[in-house]
Amino acid sequence: MRGYLVAGNWKMNGSNAANRTLVQGIVAGAPAGESVQLLVCPPFPYLAAVSEMLGDSAVALGSQNISAHDSGAFTGETAGNMLRESGCQYAIVGHSERRALMGESSQNVADKFQAALKVGLKPILCVGETLEERESGQTDAVIDEQLNAVLDTAGVESFVDAVIAYEPVWAIGTGMTASPEQAQDVHRHIRAALEAQSESVAANIKILYGGSVKGDNAAGLFSKPDIDGGLIGGASLKSDDFLAIADAAASLESR
Repeated sequence: MRGYLVAGNWKMNGSNAANRTLVQGIVAGAPAGESVQLLVCPPFPYLAAVSEMLGDSAVALGSQNISAHDSGAFTGETAGNMLRESGCQYAIVGHSERRALMGESSQNVADKFQAALKVGLKPILCVGETLEERESGQTDAVIDEQLNAVLDTAGVESFVDAVIAYEPVWAIGTGMTASPEQAQDVHRHIRAALEAQSESVAANIKILYGGSVKGDNAAGLFSKPDIDGGLIGGASLKSDDFLAIADAAASLESR
């Protein structure tokens, strides 16, 4: 059973005091049972502190990025083994903001994906199209290019220990959200692309939706057969908002 994953990407937000309040709220209100896994991804400076705050709770810790390198003269970068020592279990790779603002290519992302796996971190591979690409009918081609870079580099079996997040760029922080049907169409396309190489990998991998997910639209999205949770931005910064999304997942029949 795949279950659901609700992951909070805090982006460049937080403080020691705010993080403690947020983490305490999430840990206290996390849904019981194993059908929904919660994950928080704070900025790098707070990883170790948040790991301590999480303690032995069931809430997992992830990073927002990872270096493709093990060590060396890479000022400002953070290696996978450093993330592991900070308590991380997951690492986001290829977020649209890093692709757009930091110029990360699909090959850069594929290398980071492999670097995460090398040290036992679960990569969350982000893929998604811009509004211009969607309106010109290029959604599937964009997704395929981003996904194939990782498949060609790491192979389909590498996705046994990975997660994919579909994040339409046009729906991130804009208040716009893909309809459940639009999101399902892309999620189905992603799963079918994996299925062509491995039916078992495709059947078991979690594919998250990221793009202005909130408590009032989460159930409609997560009820679709190929949507296994969400990569949450703004709504992950308040425990009540984040938990409303988690509760929406918990209310659905696990798959």
